[in-house]
Amino acid sequence: MSQSAAPEQRVAFFGGSFDPPHKGHLGVAHAAVAALPLDTVLFAPVGAQPLKPAGANVSFDDRVEMTRLAIEGERAFRLSLADAPRPGGKPNYTLETLAAVKHGLPQHAKLYCLMGADSFGVFQQWFHAAEIPFVAPLIVASRPGQPLNDLKAMLPSALTLEPVPQSEPVRPSAERSKIELQCYSLVNHSGQRAPFYLLPELDIPISASKIRELFRESGGSVNPDADEELLPQAVAEYIRARGLYR
Repeated sequence: MSQSAAPEQRVAFFGGSFDPPHKGHLGVAHAAVAALPLDTVLFAPVGAQPLKPAGANVSFDDRVEMTRLAIEGERAFRLSLADAPRPGGKPNYTLETLAAVKHGLPQHAKLYCLMGADSFGVFQQWFHAAEIPFVAPLIVASRPGQPLNDLKAMLPSALTLEPVPQSEPVRPSAERSKIELQCYSLVNHSGQRAPFYLLPELDIPISASKIRELFRESGGSVNPDADEELLPQAVAEYIRARGLYR
């Protein structure tokens, strides 16, 4: 096969604290894989989030290991250290991380940036947010209690939103019919366009803060039947073994 005919690899960067990684994160990634469809989702624990100056509740190494355990056995999921702590505790900026990840991908790969509605809700505050969709088109997944019915108000002022006919996916997916996908185009002041994808009907009522609260209130001895609905078993066992979130 000639280089010009090489198949396009579709990769989504999924960054976050993963403090801890839970079944909600996995559900969002599975939905994105089915809807677009994607070949790979890169789960990337972040070193220092600029909008969370207090930092994560547990160490980066613990969050990396929990993420590795959470995605173990998932064919399309990979652990990425692209957002590892920077020298001197400098903040990790998604724009810079995406540019580095994109540079390291094969020529025919296409990079996306996957996020939940909670992250998109503060997207305006991200470092050079208006540039991010032109490095990696956004895929935004809804979350219960965080409606996405006013997308324009949530975008940086330098971007406008236009609906477009749904042309994705370029390849069929057996699961795609179960996932609603809305397609838009983001346009900047220079007239550049970037695709924007919305998964509006996901109903996964799991949050990392609630999980941490459960472990704190129970002294680390959460009922296994309860945390089985929230966390992959290996992650729950790791938390208990390490005494995290007490």
